Formats: sequence, structure tokens, C-alpha cells
Amino acid sequence: GSGKTALKLQMVRQFERHNDAQPDGRTFVVLYDDFNPFLDRFVSRVGKGRPVEKSLAQWKLWDHMDAILTLAVTQLVTAVVEKSSKPPRLTRPQARDLALLAACYDQSTAESFPTRWRQLRRRVGYRAWLGSWPWLMALAATVAMAAALVAGGLRGDLGWASRWWPWAALAAAWLPYGWRRIRSGWKAWRIVRSMRTGNRTVGQLSSALAAMPEVDLAGQPLPALTRSDDRYELLTKLQGVLAALGWNGMVVIVDRLDEPDLINGSGDRMRQVIWPMLDNKFLKVPGLGFKLLLPLELYRFIEREGEAFNQRARLDKQNLVPSLEWTGETLYDIASTRVKAASVGTPPATLAQLFDPAIDQRRLIDGLRSLRVPRQLFKFLYRLLVAHCHSHTDERPVYVISPERFESELALFRRDQDAFDRGLAPR
Repeated sequence: GSGKTALKLQMVRQFERHNDAQPDGRTFVVLYDDFNPFLDRFVSRVGKGRPVEKSLAQWKLWDHMDAILTLAVTQLVTAVVEKSSKPPRLTRPQARDLALLAACYDQSTAESFPTRWRQLRRRVGYRAWLGSWPWLMALAATVAMAAALVAGGLRGDLGWASRWWPWAALAAAWLPYGWRRIRSGWKAWRIVRSMRTGNRTVGQLSSALAAMPEVDLAGQPLPALTRSDDRYELLTKLQGVLAALGWNGMVVIVDRLDEPDLINGSGDRMRQVIWPMLDNKFLKVPGLGFKLLLPLELYRFIEREGEAFNQRARLDKQNLVPSLEWTGETLYDIASTRVKAASVGTPPATLAQLFDPAIDQRRLIDGLRSLRVPRQLFKFLYRLLVAHCHSHTDERPVYVISPERFESELALFRRDQDAFDRGLAPR
């Protein structure tokens, strides 16, 4: 309740303003704040029927990278296919990179993958004719064979059809296409197996890879192994495409880690998921920024970590803020802003007008300071207003909160808050 999600929304709005003001120096924002689909697919792949903790123990850095690439590529393809008013200007290697990234990571549910992938290729001008020659050759040979059979039947001359060489020639014409499909299927199977957070099927990916020329796939990184090296190269390709489209940087905002069904607020499970991401090499990728809005419970685990974790994460280089601290004055301003927003009069009402003049601003600020975070602040104000309304009738209304009511409700709320901090009360 310290306001992390509100900070995320403010950052997104600020990036939107920046992008509107700087169309040639925009920042690509990826919201990594819904872990449910990725965790559900991961557990169904590696831990079906196993305890959740044992399954999450297999979560690695490349699973995070796959999830981030999925979000970024899906968002980028949507921008190119649906939102761009004119076709983007990409070189052929950049168009190939975007097509390859989309084949592996585009997971939009708005339309089918084959349709969306074809639209993307046409949009960026990726005409992979060389990828179709095995199929075209097989089709031409089949048509020629069928025409020869029809012609022979009309002339009554089908003796040649009983020999082996026409059928061998037809099989030879189909051989490149069959070999291509076998190789594409093998690659697709390895990619789908290693991408434990994705929902691409082997058939979909195999068809996409088979449509790309072998020369375009030769030497290209594919997420076919359970390691991060290939993902780093794919991330670099994504950054190159973004730069060509006017995005000079990319920011990933991580939030709501405690909300997925498989985590459900558990500190140990949150640690299992987010710890692999705390890797200095990953967090310091040039042109890529991270904002990790994490629950306070994780800082207690950080304090207990050893030298190996600290050398890998190098949190001393990550601008780590242990907790979001809210002063009484800041909480007072937040509450005053909320009251003004709900006010219908002119001038707008203030927070101090809700209380008896005997409660001066200093006492009010001191009381709010003990609530620590905005969520607790508004819970207290709600409880206070309800208790005040319940203690008076419509015939004899009182429109200011007395000092006695304020002090008693504040004491009760702080007692409940202390019980929650000790784990003796629900949220």
C-alpha cells in the first residue's frame, strides 16, 4: 500500500508526454505487471502435479527474458500492423529480424497468428520469395504429373505410368520441401520446448520458419536452448528495430509481483520468481532501463543473502531504494488533494474542514504520519468517517469530527495495524 502502482501510472503518463513531445526520441515502455499467464504456462510445462515451490525453483533468467520479449514484441507488432498510419521504413535485415521475433514471441489474442504474421510481413515489406521455392517446385511437379496422367488417359497411353522413373522424379521434386519442413519442425519443437512461458504451438512456428529462406535463418539466434545467450542477441535485435522506428530506448516496469494466483502474497515464492532477474549483466543492458516496484517483504530476504548473490546482483549499482517513505506532510497533502477532487463547492473543501478546530494541522499531520503509507491512510479516513456518521442522526447532524473521535479511532486503527505487522491480523 505504499503507492507503487500509482507511481507506475505516473511514470507511464510521463513517458507518454515525453513521446508526444519527442517523436524522434521516444521511449518504448513495457509493463511487466501481469505474471499470471507466464507463471501458469511455466508451471503447466515443468511442474504439473508438483508442489508450486518446487516448480518455481526452476524459474530462470531466460524465462523472464522470454516474458519481456513476448510483451515487447506483441506490443510492437500491434503498433506496426494496427496503429501505424504508413508502412515503416526498415532495411531488409531489420524486416527479417522483426519477422523472426514475431514468429517466436508475438502472442496477440486479437487474431490468429498466421493472419497477423502475414500482415506484418506485408507491412514491413519482407518478401521472402526464396522461402517458397521448395513448395512451388513440388506444386509444379505435381501439376505436371497430373496433367501428364490426364493427357495420357485421353490418348489411351498410360504405359509409362507403370514405370518407376516418373514417380521417382515426383518424389525428388517433393524432397526439398519435405526436408525443409522436417528441419523447420525440429527447430520449432526445440524452441517451443525451451520457451516455457510461451503459448506458440509447434505447427504454427514450424510453418513460419519454413516460410523464411534458409539464408535468412542461417546464423540467427533462436531461443532453442535453455540459456540466456540467445535471448540477449534477440533483445539486441529488438532494440535495433525499435531504434529504426523512432524509439531510442526501452523501459521495463515490473509491478504487482505479489498478485498472481500461484504467488498469492507469499514472500518465498516472490523471491523465487524475481531473484533470477536480479542479474547485473541483464539490468545494465545498454539502452534498456528497469523499474522494479517490489513489495517490502523482499528486502528482508536481500538482507540475508550471501556474497554470491551480491556479486551477481550488484545492488550497490542498481539505485536500490529499500522502501518508499511517506512523511506526515506528504500524506496530508495526498488526502487534501483527494478531498478537493471530491469537492463540489467553490472554493473546494480542505481536509482540515472535516475536523474540529481543536485539532490543529500539526496534530493531524502527526496522526497521519503513524499510518505510514497511502493505503492505510485512506483506510483510516474511511473508518473514521463511517464511525462519525454512525454516531449522529439526520435530525441532529454534526459536520466536523471531534478530537475524541479522531483520537479513539486512530488508536484502534494503529492497534490493528500493529497486529497486522506481527502477522496476527488479516490485511
